[in-house]
Amino acid sequence: MSDKRHFLTLLDFSSAELEQLIKRAIELKKAHKSGVDQRNFPGKVLAMVFAKSSTRTRVSFEAGMAQLGGHAMFLSPQDTQLGRGEPIEDSARVISSMVDIVMIRTFGHDIVERFAACSSVPVINGLTDDYHPCQLLADMQTWVEHRGSISGKTVCWVGDGNNMCNSYINAARQFDFELRIACPPGFEPNGSLLADNADRTRIEHDPLRAASGADLVVTDVWASMGQEEEQLKRAEAFAGYQVNAELMSSAASDALYMHCLPAHRGEEISAELMDSPSTVVWDEAENRLHAQKALMETLLLANA
Repeated sequence: MSDKRHFLTLLDFSSAELEQLIKRAIELKKAHKSGVDQRNFPGKVLAMVFAKSSTRTRVSFEAGMAQLGGHAMFLSPQDTQLGRGEPIEDSARVISSMVDIVMIRTFGHDIVERFAACSSVPVINGLTDDYHPCQLLADMQTWVEHRGSISGKTVCWVGDGNNMCNSYINAARQFDFELRIACPPGFEPNGSLLADNADRTRIEHDPLRAASGADLVVTDVWASMGQEEEQLKRAEAFAGYQVNAELMSSAASDALYMHCLPAHRGEEISAELMDSPSTVVWDEAENRLHAQKALMETLLLANA
């Protein structure tokens, strides 16, 4: 069993550690904008294992590792033995013996857990069907930059009870906020997660009611990767769950809205909100770079 520090969900770090991580991400962002040389990890290698396609995850991790002075290596199942039936455990032992840190973006969450269990270096969950913790780091960084602490605030999730929603449930626990989840019946998030966090999360099938007075409204696509064939069925089920000006008018007057992207304008979010000059969605996307640099720095130093 690996004794290395990993980041597979937000629960792998304490609340205090996550707060420090966000603080460090903001520091790294400011330093980068000021032209400070951040190449403190020369020669370090990040292996990026992608079983799912990506824009933000690949660009942010690859650019981030380069800015830290290291090198990022892209690995896809089509080009490696991972796609030809080699056991996850065997791949983990081999890959981790040659690199310093690993990021995996894949389907089943058990894959990153099995990989981490046999890895001799830190493993980061770049997204699974169950969780997307790196996106939550970026979201929380964006909130802190614009509004300060999120502790005690109310967050409204609108849409599918997917991996992002599950990670928001973990975030509610770790960052101390109330979470209202507006989803159609049958599209609720992980039941055990809800039960474990019943003191701060609740399901609400009326999105306007869920968004009432909320400080932050968050959404995601209605059909995630691997669910494209359900697009039409989901479009019908989610028809009343669009984040738009009407919904935002029921939220707090200074409420922010976020979307992890890619967005389908006119579906889960209106074009008006996506293209508004006051949106923080683009800050949120950029912050993947800075939050993950802080995460990689923390893991590399902890496992030195």
